[in-house]
Amino acid sequence: MVEAQQVGGRKVDGRKARGEKKRRAIIEATLRVIERDGIAGVTHRSVAREAGVPTTAPTYYYATLDDLLIATLLWSAEVLCDDMLQIVASGGSAREIAGVIARAVDENRGRTLAEYELYLLAGRRPELKAAARRWLDLAVEAVRPADPVAFRAFLAAIDGLLLQGLIADVAPTGDELEPIVSFLIRGRDDVTATAGEE
Repeated sequence: MVEAQQVGGRKVDGRKARGEKKRRAIIEATLRVIERDGIAGVTHRSVAREAGVPTTAPTYYYATLDDLLIATLLWSAEVLCDDMLQIVASGGSAREIAGVIARAVDENRGRTLAEYELYLLAGRRPELKAAARRWLDLAVEAVRPADPVAFRAFLAAIDGLLLQGLIADVAPTGDELEPIVSFLIRGRDDVTATAGEE
């Protein structure tokens, strides 16, 4: 008999819910392993140990390491980048965007480094490329930019700021990043102001 429970007025298969919870724990553990040991440290065994699940669990859900890395990349794009996408999509200020970048390269440095290590691995592993590009797809879907070329240039600049921040001796602050971000979004604000005057 299938175990079911009521969630928000609808029945949910209890086994399926537990399976999703375990998948998420495995993906989050994968990112923690990458933060600590780099991509080379990712094995099904190391991830199981980090997640606190049986050693067979990662292979049950993700048969190969590539499957696990792809799932981690996709989750990273959809969940961990949500903060930046929400701010950019809502026409966030230079200060807000600079603050997100500053936190990413300072208090969340390990996580950002792990995400970029995964992202750059896609350059060597074709099977990861589609998952790595998911960030761009999500950004375009969220923002629906009037000028897609300018928006892609903005995203490339944000990537550059994040990478520069990760290799800096001292992480840049939001105050230091704000004038740069202000310069990057100036065109967006000019277009918005012109459209409002019509």
